[in-house]
Amino acid sequence: MAERAAFGARLAAAMDDLGPLCVGVDPHASLLDAWGLSDDAAGLREFSLRVVEAVGGRVAAVKPQAAFYERHGSAGVAVLEETIAAARAAGTLVVVDAKRGDIGSTMAAYAEAFLRDGSPLAGDALTVSPYLGFGSLAPAVELARATGRGLFVLCLTSNPEGAQVQHAVTSSGVSVAATMAAQAAALNAGADPLGSVGLVVGATIGDAARATATDLEAVNGPLLAPGVGAQGAGAAELSAVFGRARAQVLASSSRGVLRAGPDVAALRAAAVAAVDEARAALRG
Repeated sequence: MAERAAFGARLAAAMDDLGPLCVGVDPHASLLDAWGLSDDAAGLREFSLRVVEAVGGRVAAVKPQAAFYERHGSAGVAVLEETIAAARAAGTLVVVDAKRGDIGSTMAAYAEAFLRDGSPLAGDALTVSPYLGFGSLAPAVELARATGRGLFVLCLTSNPEGAQVQHAVTSSGVSVAATMAAQAAALNAGADPLGSVGLVVGATIGDAARATATDLEAVNGPLLAPGVGAQGAGAAELSAVFGRARAQVLASSSRGVLRAGPDVAALRAAAVAAVDEARAALRG
């Protein structure tokens, strides 16, 4: 098999070509019900594959949320594997939103599951949590680098509880969020056009990046921004949060697109509209 290009380069090309939007595949029980689907593996499969059919090849990335598959046990995980395969067959990058984070051999096992060539759970990138210390992510960093995959490291999230940890100041006088961003930046040093270690930065966090002195532009990696669309973030919010780093942002919209279902054409139209909005806000 030909060597895979680095994730950061592949994502940058996809964002330039298709727009800076990632569609979240979040099969909440309430959404399954709204689509007239059963809250089981069969309903999960129909939902997921219909989303991929609608947006595959038309957006830069899709982001299946692993928890909504895991709640259905092994049958749900099998649907997650099928969803990842379908999106990749459509030529669309897959960010598996599993937020894994642990230490030592356990983190290495998570990395093997989600980043190893040949694993059915491996997409193109994985969300990870650094709050056992950024260094605990080393097995994932190493395997992602070896396989041309990427990571999105939780940095500044929109949940109110997150500030307790992320805004805290270390003994060196630097916020935890800024420390995480700086360590991602070190891993991306010299990468062009983007490094492969990105951050998760909520689109609705307001001035938190400035308040915590977190230099998002210096990360030189992609910034995954959940909260666009139905959760309230539009052009003004994206500008306020990301400023000069806007060109690095991969906006993520879940409910804003998914509520247009179950009709494939309606889903596709909602995704096209979301792409246009993201492009105008981030690339205009």
